[in-house]
Amino acid sequence: MSVTRPNPDLVIGRNDREQWNTAEVRRANFHRLHAVARYGLSLRSADVLVLERNIDRRIGDLEAVRKLTGTTYFSGMVVLRNATLVYENYAGDFKPHDAHTCMSISKTFMNLIVGRLVEEGRLRLNSEVREYIPQIGSGYGQATVQDVLDMNIMNDYSEDYSDPYTTALLHEVAMGWRLPGNGEKELTNRDFLCSIKSENLANPSGEPQYKSANTDVLGWVVEKASGKDLRSFFVDIINAAGLEHTFYLSTDHVGVPNLNGGVCMSARDLARYGLIFVRGGKGIHDEQVGSCAFVDDARECNGPAYANSLQSIHYCNQLQTNGTWIGHGGWGGQFLMVAPDNGTVVVFFSVLENEDASDADYQAEVIAMAQEITELS
Repeated sequence: MSVTRPNPDLVIGRNDREQWNTAEVRRANFHRLHAVARYGLSLRSADVLVLERNIDRRIGDLEAVRKLTGTTYFSGMVVLRNATLVYENYAGDFKPHDAHTCMSISKTFMNLIVGRLVEEGRLRLNSEVREYIPQIGSGYGQATVQDVLDMNIMNDYSEDYSDPYTTALLHEVAMGWRLPGNGEKELTNRDFLCSIKSENLANPSGEPQYKSANTDVLGWVVEKASGKDLRSFFVDIINAAGLEHTFYLSTDHVGVPNLNGGVCMSARDLARYGLIFVRGGKGIHDEQVGSCAFVDDARECNGPAYANSLQSIHYCNQLQTNGTWIGHGGWGGQFLMVAPDNGTVVVFFSVLENEDASDADYQAEVIAMAQEITELS
């Protein structure tokens, strides 16, 4: 009889967290999450968008840039102005071709996909989720697609990473990011989504109710509305972005993509992807993979607004925005910011070293730095 043991990366380790994501080893694993996840897919672009190099020294001289690239958190940073590389910097243990987890920056793909279907008349934002997914549970059934897009619903899915039993971490069994516990069944991602419940979906707070499961629900809605599998949408987008290196996306054990945070890619390639938003949802060969109108709707700041240090930022159509730039953060220290009006894209990768990989003040610093860069003329 063979001798076996549970995969050490995927077992629950110290403080009831999966071993790969404990603070001591998180950095190395954020740099290789595509190899840690149990299941996934990889894609390559047919044609690569060639970047001209013309470094703008003002960016590296900014105090905020020097500070944030000088910490032990820092992994990599790239700034593009349209197809021109104007700044690039990497930590010693992270290289230009390396894939970094993007975590929740992954959610921005749903803006492109949903926006395209809305523009084509194949998806209605005021429809309830149950019209597309009759079997969905009370956590989403009577929510409108728009409210799910805007993180504007209440249900029992929690996302507090200081709590090792928060739903977002328990969700990782269905995502293939941790092993089931003793006697626990490995659900598919969609079985997990159906288990989410709510007694009242209304959000009285006026602030985003951030729930990563929302994005996976949207992906399911997309497949039902379009009759097209999610992988095919991603093939279109990756070809449209003109990526140089391999794009990775983790999936559950039946191959459904983890849309809420499963993307891993290089910093340059994330910036190339960001240019799709600059081009109004168009790819490198002028093919339409998103919707300019849908992005503009987000920039009108109709979604709920954050509080405290992020109070100028709204969440709408799976994007964060202040009305000028659009973007999204990623749990643990990532940010993508796009300024469509002047074609600037800022990518920042880092890995927080505290136990829960969360720091609102640090996130506000990163956003302020990226915004300062987009405002350079």
